[in-house]
Amino acid sequence: MLNLSRVLLLNYSYEPVMVVSIKKAIILYVLDKVDILEKSENQIRSLYLSIPTPYVIKLKKFLYVKPRKLALTRNNIIKRDDGICQYCGLKPSSVTIDHIIPKNKGGKDSWDNLVAACKKCNMYKGNQLLNEINMKLLKRPARPSYLFHLQKYKDRHPTWDPYLYLKKGAYFE
Repeated sequence: MLNLSRVLLLNYSYEPVMVVSIKKAIILYVLDKVDILEKSENQIRSLYLSIPTPYVIKLKKFLYVKPRKLALTRNNIIKRDDGICQYCGLKPSSVTIDHIIPKNKGGKDSWDNLVAACKKCNMYKGNQLLNEINMKLLKRPARPSYLFHLQKYKDRHPTWDPYLYLKKGAYFE
């Protein structure tokens, strides 16, 4: 089930900025700060006003947005790796997080040292380095972009896809 209470906010240049609540989107629209690009057939009504329920809104003026960095969390690491074990390539029902360079050997909690792993591979690797036990990673881990985070947004509405560079449509045609 889609969460229809979330709206994609685009900058004047059509680049995705963030996801906002429907309440925030309506306030921005009433204050004449945004245009509605994608909308529902449903209306939000008041005594004097009727506004279509927005899915995607665009700012009327360009807003400089400092590049956002994605927080280093367990869920974001699993999302980055698509829940796939980075050692064996399987998609287990329960995923663990593994330090490539173990903490007891100087490994840090960082985007390039943490990967999703199945329990079997994580137990086999233990506190050893990959070259000590002849294991390899499927891909080199790195910090994902904020756009990647929006593309993997759990309750993403299908009308967002063209604006998140996921498929043709909207302003690409």
